Amino acid sequence: MTEHEVGPGAYGVGIAADGAVWTSLVPGGELVRLDPDGRSARIELDSPQSRPMVLTSGTDGDLWFSRGDGFLGHIDHAGTISSHPLTTSATPYGICAGPEQTLWYTLVDGDRVGRMTADGHAEEFPVPAGSMPSLLSAGADGTLWLTLNQANAVGTLSLTGALTTYELPTADGAPVGICASPDGAWFAEIGAGQIGHIGIDGAIEEFPLPDRSSKPHAVATTSDGGCWATLWASSSAVRLDRQGRIVDEVHFTTGGEPHGVAIAADGSAWVALQAGSLAHIAAG
Repeated sequence: MTEHEVGPGAYGVGIAADGAVWTSLVPGGELVRLDPDGRSARIELDSPQSRPMVLTSGTDGDLWFSRGDGFLGHIDHAGTISSHPLTTSATPYGICAGPEQTLWYTLVDGDRVGRMTADGHAEEFPVPAGSMPSLLSAGADGTLWLTLNQANAVGTLSLTGALTTYELPTADGAPVGICASPDGAWFAEIGAGQIGHIGIDGAIEEFPLPDRSSKPHAVATTSDGGCWATLWASSSAVRLDRQGRIVDEVHFTTGGEPHGVAIAADGSAWVALQAGSLAHIAAG
């Protein structure tokens, strides 16, 4: 594992089609691009209050990111950055590419999820009041998964915004991160210290972590059907196999506060550490 200094506040991770790794620096309204050769560039957005957060790959290998000031950001293949306004004045957080060249997002404080079409048209749909929709992920079969943090549930969305919810077996699990897998989706229960998996049929499995106070935050599915999960409070990350067994564990600098995680084409994992670095975990 190696760490690359990028600046304080690193949060989301996105991997571009050219192999460059991008992260968001929330406090300063900046992005950082780390090239495959190790060179980095720090890029100021149009507002220091933009609060860039979660990054995701688009349908054609470009990148999108959520902004806490009510916009979605876009990074095209040339590295040009633009912003797109939303319908509701609220905070976009989770973001993912969906079927039919759509981009989906959550409004974490607005009780809504949204869909943006390829021509930039945004449409939004309500979710239960106070449920705090958080992160999103799209499966290869087109299923859209999301976490409802304050409803203690995982949900699926239809292309028309219809929501089906599945309550977690453990109370106060407070799910945040989610990532589609070949047979459902992995999710992180930040409140219960567990990693969960939901099947396409809605069946939920929960896997308690050795340190129940580690506050798992984000997950990313691996090629073998398992996942990497970042453990925010314990400054570490773990890899689980499909049976929920921990098969690898990495410890970062004390106080690193790992958040976003993404898997590169070679199977290695990239993790954003809020203390100010991008960690690269080589494929094992």
